[in-house]
Amino acid sequence: MRTRAAALIVAAGLAAACQAPTGPAEDAFVIGLSSEFENLSPVLGFAADGGALMFDGLMRRKPDLTLEPSLADAAPVTAPDGKTVTFTLREGVTFHDGRALSAEDVVATYRSVLDPKTNSPISGDFAAVESVAAKDRRTVEFRLKYPYAPFVQRTTLGIVPGGVTDPAKPVGTGPYSFVSWTPGDKITLKSNDSYFGGAPSIKRVVLAFAEDDNVRATRLEAGEFDATVLPPKAAKRFENQQGTTVHRVDSADYRGVMFPFKNPVTADASVRKAFGLAVDRQAMVDTILAGAGKPAFGPISPDVAWHDPAVTGSPRPDQAAAAALLDGAGWKQGDDGVRAKDGVRAAFTLMYPAGDSLRKELALAAASDAKKIGLEVKPEGLDWDAIEPRMAKDALIMGYGSPYDPDYVNYELYHSAYAGKGFFNPGHYDNPEVDAALERGRASGDEAERKQAYSRFQQLVHDDQPWTHLVFLKHVYVIRGQVEGVRPGVDAHEHATGGLFRDLHTWKLAA
Repeated sequence: MRTRAAALIVAAGLAAACQAPTGPAEDAFVIGLSSEFENLSPVLGFAADGGALMFDGLMRRKPDLTLEPSLADAAPVTAPDGKTVTFTLREGVTFHDGRALSAEDVVATYRSVLDPKTNSPISGDFAAVESVAAKDRRTVEFRLKYPYAPFVQRTTLGIVPGGVTDPAKPVGTGPYSFVSWTPGDKITLKSNDSYFGGAPSIKRVVLAFAEDDNVRATRLEAGEFDATVLPPKAAKRFENQQGTTVHRVDSADYRGVMFPFKNPVTADASVRKAFGLAVDRQAMVDTILAGAGKPAFGPISPDVAWHDPAVTGSPRPDQAAAAALLDGAGWKQGDDGVRAKDGVRAAFTLMYPAGDSLRKELALAAASDAKKIGLEVKPEGLDWDAIEPRMAKDALIMGYGSPYDPDYVNYELYHSAYAGKGFFNPGHYDNPEVDAALERGRASGDEAERKQAYSRFQQLVHDDQPWTHLVFLKHVYVIRGQVEGVRPGVDAHEHATGGLFRDLHTWKLAA
């Protein structure tokens, strides 16, 4: 998954508010990010899992992933049947424009997400919600269609006044408020000194966009960035450098090869399975990740309790087994070393975002491994606008993963109802048994039944190989200067609006 340059939905409104590109302000804490946000609206999916500096949800996550009240003044009350969840709001919270937060704002935000006219990409996350209502100024009641176990985790969604965010000047309740957005360059924020959690010590923050990993490393070294996220190899140069700190943070974030089912080669299960047997995951961890990760064989990390330990494999390649599988399926090796079947060469393109050095190296390594078993894989680095329309027919090095409930991401990524919906299920994978397992896991309130459903889901995906999962990453952050209050946790794939920076408002810079 990825974020991209400012979408059309916000571009027009931002034009008037944005300033000409300039260097970072001297008094700002500047964070270098690898990609630009598509929008700044929680209703449209911005930082839906929390960690946004401009917005607060009813609940928020601590570094250990447990939940604590944020805009709510206490944990919610859930009815015995699991179908009614009631929140009471914290007193005295105001939005950045001075308006007081009320239950009606919460109701309007969730109704906006659920309204088909909004076309929110996260509406499916709230499919269990039957209704949401304000019982009084401070009380919000959610009624669910069924006992949806992860519902409270979903309430990290940022609340906006009246359920509407002005794209030219987004307003929230968070520790930082919006100043400006210069498309292709940066977003500037200032501290909300009236924040109910306490005024931030860092008064000005710049989120600067630099897609190329080497550019971010160079700008950090030059002092233009105070912090950034880098691939492990690119971060090595900072490990013993005075005045910088490197944080390796555990994550459920994986990289893998997404296979398109409309491509005659990758639609063949034997090709996908042979590819999965041929890749050398351990070499990828040791060399490309410089040890900052582990081999991956499915979408749920072994570090997460929902992981099925039976979904595993050899971190080293088994070329003999891969070749035998292809032989048995009728893919015969030609004089040029490339296999073919019924006149179709075993060749396909493997796209990757050109500025992402880690994905490039993974693509090149996977292509090299595949060549050894007679598959011709052609890596191609492109920008995201070129990649997106080709995902139904060309393979892609993708990233996803969440340490939260297994309903997160997996439902949208593997359920056939999401086939071809942007970066959700772009390969058009369709397995009714997988759909049924995901639906059962989503609808059940019984933990044992859910565990069984998600084990079944993992096994089916492992057998079908709609993806070849390659590696789980450690996220590597580099920070210049002495900073107090940094609290590493467990990251999801999307960590630009969370991850290590989620508590930035509590950090203190050494004098």
